[in-house]
Amino acid sequence: MATRIDGKALAAKVKAEVAAEAVKLPRQPGLAVVLVGENPASQVYVRGKEADWAECGMRSFPYRLSTETTQQELLKLIDELNANPEVDGILVQLPLPKPLDEEPVINRIAADKDVDCFHPYNVGKLTIGEPVFRPCTPAGVMEMLEEYHIPVAGKHCVVLGRSNIVGKPMASLLLQQSGTVTICHSKTENLAEITRQADILVSAVGKVNTVTADMVKDGAVIIDVAMNRNAEGKLCGDVDFANVEPKASYITPVPGGCGPMTRAVLMRNILTAAENHLK
Repeated sequence: MATRIDGKALAAKVKAEVAAEAVKLPRQPGLAVVLVGENPASQVYVRGKEADWAECGMRSFPYRLSTETTQQELLKLIDELNANPEVDGILVQLPLPKPLDEEPVINRIAADKDVDCFHPYNVGKLTIGEPVFRPCTPAGVMEMLEEYHIPVAGKHCVVLGRSNIVGKPMASLLLQQSGTVTICHSKTENLAEITRQADILVSAVGKVNTVTADMVKDGAVIIDVAMNRNAEGKLCGDVDFANVEPKASYITPVPGGCGPMTRAVLMRNILTAAENHLK
């Protein structure tokens, strides 16, 4: 039976470290959070983040905008936040409601305030191994592997999903730790054949039961990044947890695995931004 990786406990440790460093600064680190529209999942996620930054001694600048907000109004707000010296990080909650276009919004956030690590400058720095900020979910995964003394170097690491938010940066971080990385996606042929080769399998697809027991080799490390709802409305990941857990050596539960670490790394990125601005 696999050891369950406790992301919640590790996140508490990370946030305590961030809070201890934040109080040493001459002012509170500041995060602006922009939420457009009434997306229930986004609202829940933002409430979770609000609890985190209060715990870490950070100042919040919340902006709740209506679904009627235009592209120009949103870009104007970002320009104002870029110019505000009290704001160290800017987080625009995605997805944005239609017809708003996400790409110009992400690109408009100043690179030194892009604590999500979505800006092309920060993505480029990450790719060459010189990150300003580490992307929150992939960095959280790497910290969990480190905490549980799970080696990456020389291991076959298979990443399911090629998104700019998780899949691609996850592959970059694993590669930087000398993992041998394969990225799989919706067009991958013989998927189960590839996943059965994985020493470390990271799933970030967003579909219930994407990873079943027959796709996993004995002793593999299973990292489930996804947040889904099953037919009963229960929160779950991509992995058929009950059937995969007996085969794995380590596994992340959903909830309680990657989610808390994603938010904890965000807090660390805001602290890093504040430290850079105060130099």
